[in-house]
Amino acid sequence: MIENRLHFVRDTTFAVDASKIRTGHRPDNMATLRSFAINALRAAGHTNIAAGLREMSYDGFRRPLDLINLN
Repeated sequence: MIENRLHFVRDTTFAVDASKIRTGHRPDNMATLRSFAINALRAAGHTNIAAGLREMSYDGFRRPLDLINLN
């Protein structure tokens, strides 16, 4: 169930199935970055990942660093 939940979020929010990143280590690296973003947003209390990403993008230089406590 957890794998399905994570895949659904990745696919709907990040459009993983439509990604053109297919060679070398790039797909694995992008999957790691996407998982990190999802987990960081969940740890910060966001239940809607898409809305959390939009909120973080409003102030692109400060909010993502605040999210992972690097401000």
